[in-house]
Amino acid sequence: MAVTGSTAGSAETTSVAITYIIDHPAIDAARRGIVDELAEAGYKEGENLTLHVQSAQGSMPTQIQIAKTFAGLKPDLLIAISTPSAQALQSTAGDIPVLFSAVTDPVDAKLVKSVNEPGGNITGTSDKQPFGPTLELIKMLVPDAKTLGVVYNAGEANSVAQVEDLKSELSDYGLALEESSASQTAMVADAAVSLAGRADAILIPTDSTVVAAVESVVNVGKKAKVPVFASDTDSVKRGALAALGFDYYKLGRLTGRMAVRVLKGESPATIPVGVLDTQELYLNTSSAKAMGVTIPGGLLETATKVIE
Repeated sequence: MAVTGSTAGSAETTSVAITYIIDHPAIDAARRGIVDELAEAGYKEGENLTLHVQSAQGSMPTQIQIAKTFAGLKPDLLIAISTPSAQALQSTAGDIPVLFSAVTDPVDAKLVKSVNEPGGNITGTSDKQPFGPTLELIKMLVPDAKTLGVVYNAGEANSVAQVEDLKSELSDYGLALEESSASQTAMVADAAVSLAGRADAILIPTDSTVVAAVESVVNVGKKAKVPVFASDTDSVKRGALAALGFDYYKLGRLTGRMAVRVLKGESPATIPVGVLDTQELYLNTSSAKAMGVTIPGGLLETATKVIE
């Protein structure tokens, strides 16, 4: 297993290691945001920053091995994007400070004691967001919907927590839930197909396994005329009909600002978990047409971005 990195030209360098469970646009955007924020604060790769970056390619055993390797490098800071990556780094980091990004429920994942007082050697940013606004959006665009399908990885604590939160809000919108689990990216298409005859709309949570194969769900939605909604805006660029969610690049920038604070000496134990305070609406008009949905003109005018 190769570890990528670049050595800074100065004798006094800062070392940061970043790992994530799988490659997909939302995670890539978060990583770019982190690196850009570090650079803006003066930590520049090739000058005074040694940066190690490694993807686990969807494999938890690989992720654990990466975590062990990175801990052995003794960097100044370890950064994990996604819940499985954060859990792996937490178990191997020792006294090396750890930051996480895009972890939906860090308390439920046992990463921190509380969001306001993490209490350990780890803190970071969460992409947790209320489902109510998304469910309102679904009912606006698919008013006759009675059943909502969700594709997720039941082996990811992050995803299980989201589904439980979703269940608690569905009845307020007159929706029942149909679940379909995919433990690997290669299984996502079949999981989506199983929902085609059972759900009036499909929602993709911020689940790394499913988001990595969002096109598979979109293809099923188009063929079966089942509208597909996402929880991250990058998935709309890849074909989901709509998402009311976070910009993961901005989430990465927020994580990067926290990284700078840790590198300058602050303890993760005293830095509250960060979260973005705004959601953005992305709409995909071509997918809407293919999935049999008409988007009201007023909604198009309020969207942050419309993909045609």
